Order: sequence, then C-alpha cells, then structure tokens
Amino acid sequence: MKDDKFYLIQIDEDITRLEKFTEDGRHAFMNAELIQRAVLRTLQTMGESVKRLSDNLKSNYPEVAWKGIVALRNVLVHDYLEIDLDEVWDIVALDITVLKVQVQEMLADLGGV
Repeated sequence: MKDDKFYLIQIDEDITRLEKFTEDGRHAFMNAELIQRAVLRTLQTMGESVKRLSDNLKSNYPEVAWKGIVALRNVLVHDYLEIDLDEVWDIVALDITVLKVQVQEMLADLGGV
C-alpha cells in the first residue's frame, strides 16, 4: 500500500503539469482540444490521488477542499458530457495555485520530497 507522501508527490506533479498545460492562458485552453483533454485527464488523476489519501491526513488539513476535488474527479469520470470548460478554467486559474501551496506545506510536514 502506498503512503500519503507518495500521493502528495503525485498531486504536486499533476499541479506542475496543469501549470505547464495552461501557461498560454485561457484563450489557448478554450481553443485547443488537446490542451483541454490534457487538463481534464490531469485533474482526473489528481482527484484519484486525493481519494487515496488517508482520512487522517485529510482531517489534519481541513482547509483543503478535499471533497470538492473528489467531486470534480467524479464529474470528469462519470458525467463527462456535463463538463463546463469555463468552470474547469476557473478551477485551474484560481484554485490550483492555492492547492499547490497547501500540498507543498503537507510535503514539508512529512519530511519533504
């Protein structure tokens, strides 16, 4: 069984991917299916990693929107025809930066990478 640190590293790597995929901004994201699919898949795998984190770790960091991340993953996997790209962009543009800081703090608390 993999531990929390493993999944936090995966989440951190996914955040780096999202930053790379979206570095050219909203217009590029909205007009490139390849970028959209890369972002959606990365958000999906990140949500899966969040699902696998221990309840203990999640309870120690209640400020993180754990349920929202998993809910997004569920939409991406099960309700993919209902995906709103404007909402996805807002998540990537606004929420991922906050999550990055939180994940890096958790990794530091667990002894770094």
